[in-house]
Amino acid sequence: MSFVSNSTGAFFERSLTQMGSLRKDVERLQTQIATGVRIERGSDDPVAASRLRALARLETRGATEAENAARLEQDLAEAGNQIEGVVSILQRARELAVLAASDTTGETGRAAIADELDQMSDELFARSNSLSITGAPLFAGTAGAPAFVRDANGVVTYNGNGQSGAIPVAPGTEIERGVTGAQLFEFDVGGAPTSSFAVIADLAIAMRSAGGDPAQAARDALAGIDAAIDTANRSQTVIGTRAGWVEAIQQDQQTRAIDVAEKRSQIADTDVADTIVRLQQALTALEASQASFTRVSSLTLFNAL
Repeated sequence: MSFVSNSTGAFFERSLTQMGSLRKDVERLQTQIATGVRIERGSDDPVAASRLRALARLETRGATEAENAARLEQDLAEAGNQIEGVVSILQRARELAVLAASDTTGETGRAAIADELDQMSDELFARSNSLSITGAPLFAGTAGAPAFVRDANGVVTYNGNGQSGAIPVAPGTEIERGVTGAQLFEFDVGGAPTSSFAVIADLAIAMRSAGGDPAQAARDALAGIDAAIDTANRSQTVIGTRAGWVEAIQQDQQTRAIDVAEKRSQIADTDVADTIVRLQQALTALEASQASFTRVSSLTLFNAL
């Protein structure tokens, strides 16, 4: 014979269920305070979890764009350094051409100028084949090979392509990673195509020529050297403009990253003060339920006995 009525059994079941639920609430709130994370599973708050997934996608894309911008900043900085060196070489070549154009410069002086021009050609060629920090050619466009090659006769030709390659750094924004070697070193003089390498090489040859008028050859070379300097200066301006653009975008990236992080924190992080209050309320309710259950269950069992 059972001494416990159906109503009493239902009371026990409801009480145990209620206390179990309260204990889970207490444990959940204690975990939130300890970890600082409000949402552990999507089921805790489906709407908030959906927003967090969207923010996570934004963070992933933002991290990729920030990495692209940092790499682009490095490439542009290195390209700017190399072009600055190119401009210095060409300016020195102009000084030598002016010196060689003087009638007071003798054969020995012009031979020395030719030797220095040869050294400058080597340095110019080395700079034209400079590499980025990742080992990619800076001035070959999107080609992976050296930007310029030199044959057995010392003739330098462009070996890259005409595409600089654009890098995505923000939603809907791509910036070209540099300038091509053709843009930097090739130009027309009097309608005829030439290059910085050819202008300097031809001047060196003219300085060693036994015949002809080396002074006039030096004066004639000035137009080509000036065109080479102007071409390099334009490339330098392009690189500087893009570097400034990247800097502005990086500032925007930082602002967006902070905004996304703040939104994530608002949604996912524990409001410690509020959670402590709710934990105290849950503990109070649990203690009251346990006390009530103890009193009522004791009376019920006493009556049953």
